[in-house]
Amino acid sequence: MRIIRATDCRTMPWKNGQGITTEIVVSPEGASLSDFEWRVSMAQVGADGPFSAFPGLDRTLCVLTGAGIRLAFGDGETVALDHTSPPFAFAADRAVDGLLIDGPIIDLNVMSRRGAWTHSVERITGPGEHRIAGEAVLLLVAPEGGWSIDKGTLSLGDSALIRGQAEMTCLSDDGGHALYVIRLAPQR
Repeated sequence: MRIIRATDCRTMPWKNGQGITTEIVVSPEGASLSDFEWRVSMAQVGADGPFSAFPGLDRTLCVLTGAGIRLAFGDGETVALDHTSPPFAFAADRAVDGLLIDGPIIDLNVMSRRGAWTHSVERITGPGEHRIAGEAVLLLVAPEGGWSIDKGTLSLGDSALIRGQAEMTCLSDDGGHALYVIRLAPQR
């Protein structure tokens, strides 16, 4: 298990240059925005505008802070998301504009290369112990901190990366903070 401290994450401009993202982890390590297999990041969204297009990728979006965002897809579909919404999955090459509901947000983005990798995102909260398992790649993201895991503590913005078969216990310090459980697996 590797603990990824928030202070060690790389901050960079969005692919379309209209915002800032903090890259938590990318595979393979050091991959560019055009050739990664999968990537997990947090974006600061301060204004309405188009999402960056990522051909051949699938994306899951979660709102971490702020009032929320409305996604307006080019085909007419609209979806409103806030911090209580379940993770929302869509093709990262679909044309979509983000319309802020009431001020800036921070979101969590998980992307994987279609046909090569799959991913799922689960948000857990609540007091007590939570048993978490993964088979290929497991990433735990604690945007607000407040979580203890088998071999450490996740503070504000920290993550834990586990490769291979994994099973662990996660414990919320107060029950009010969310933990995002991301499972990634190569397609066979």
